[in-house]
Amino acid sequence: MLAADLTSFVPGRRLDDNAHVMLRFRGGARGLLWASQVAVGNENALRLRVYGDKGGLEWHQEAPDRLWLTPFGEPKRLMTRGGAGAGPAASRMTRVPAGHPEGYLEGFANIYAEAARAIRAHRDGAAAPDVLYPTIQDGLIGMAFIEACVRSSSQNAAWVELPS
Repeated sequence: MLAADLTSFVPGRRLDDNAHVMLRFRGGARGLLWASQVAVGNENALRLRVYGDKGGLEWHQEAPDRLWLTPFGEPKRLMTRGGAGAGPAASRMTRVPAGHPEGYLEGFANIYAEAARAIRAHRDGAAAPDVLYPTIQDGLIGMAFIEACVRSSSQNAAWVELPS
């Protein structure tokens, strides 16, 4: 379920430029999403934070090679791209040696490389590989999320169900 408050602060703007979305997940988890084009001083500033009963994770787009892990009751730990603890999928997505910045453009390069991998496997009659890129299904889920946000906001931020 979600409850969304979408607003356009810039006069004449045809799309919403600020969104506050409260989320309720199956199993009891809660979430909050804030997206804004009018937050002065925030240059993109994408941040993801996940907190649970075993600890927390924090990632900032401005430092894309770093992930902060804080296990419950333990000191905060810095995990770096390509560093100790990175699994095989993370290693496959790493394009430059650790210590060199990697980010936005490399993300698109990874999507293209994974698509080429899937195309080659299909062309060669091989089993579909485990690919790491967004699918059409992912896009449909994203559009359903946006539609639910618009529907909620049009009902004064009422809680609405997301389609299954």
